[in-house]
Amino acid sequence: MMEDLAMQLLELIMNSIHADSSFIEISIKESVSRNEIQFIVRDNGKGMDDETLKKVTSPFLTSRTTRKVGLGVAFMKGLTEQCNGTFSIKSKVNSGTVIVATVERNHWDTPTMGNLGEMMMCSIQANEKIDFLFIYQTDLQKFVFESKEVKEKIEGVSILEPDILLWVKEYINQGIQLAKENRV
Repeated sequence: MMEDLAMQLLELIMNSIHADSSFIEISIKESVSRNEIQFIVRDNGKGMDDETLKKVTSPFLTSRTTRKVGLGVAFMKGLTEQCNGTFSIKSKVNSGTVIVATVERNHWDTPTMGNLGEMMMCSIQANEKIDFLFIYQTDLQKFVFESKEVKEKIEGVSILEPDILLWVKEYINQGIQLAKENRV
């Protein structure tokens, strides 16, 4: 298993990137009142046919040519089962894929959240042409980051500039912290 939830999500995001997505939404809802963390990764990539969709949770299926084993979806499904959660995946060829996973927030096997700002920074670095929507929500607050908005504001400068990527990472981490403190 991965050491934290951000790394689990990064694996799913990389699948979306490899599926030729131009838009990827990552939504995290951390609810104390429901004792649950929900993750949604939605993309507009090439999607999967029904046969592939039935096999996608197997670690022995991958579309990659560099290795024969794919672990992102299988690991996330295994984590949800281990942590009293739920897992669903829907996909349609040429329309994209949606993964919805939950884990029990205070289950002893639920990993720490990890560095979500760094996760998003790595995602943007993987393909700057993709528009990312990142939403982090608590019971009381919501933080939203849109890479398209940043690209528009820095017109003429690449979002891959190190100073901008570091700003993205810190901005997201600060936004999450403020949401947790109910100060967004």
